Amino acid sequence: MNVKVKCKMKSTQKYPVEYKYNEDKILSDLKDYIDDTYNEHYSQNKFQATEFIMDSGHGEGFCIGNIMKYAQRYGKKNGKDRKDLMKVVHYGIIALYNHDKELDKHDKKRLNNPNQPTNWPESTKSYDTGYD
Repeated sequence: MNVKVKCKMKSTQKYPVEYKYNEDKILSDLKDYIDDTYNEHYSQNKFQATEFIMDSGHGEGFCIGNIMKYAQRYGKKNGKDRKDLMKVVHYGIIALYNHDKELDKHDKKRLNNPNQPTNWPESTKSYDTGYD
């Protein structure tokens, strides 16, 4: 059985991108924010609680729940706190990681048991970035 991997992402840009919404600066800020989370108090002994939750199979719900929590909190608890939006995006990235990890796990099961039904799509890891 063949497992198809389709990827339409560009690995390099030939021309500089002129960002309209400061995406390059925001991505840099996001990376700094994420880097800082690895040094904060809830990263004890180089493990974050998120790792334990993900390993116990509750990653998707945990991430989506936190995305909703911080999106709804934005503009309320601490006013329009930029950190709440950073948390939304960070949990979105973790959710993408969990998604890809689950696809990999189901692809391996599919290779070992091709006749076993699954609720995952036949063609996995399809990233459509809008590039053709």
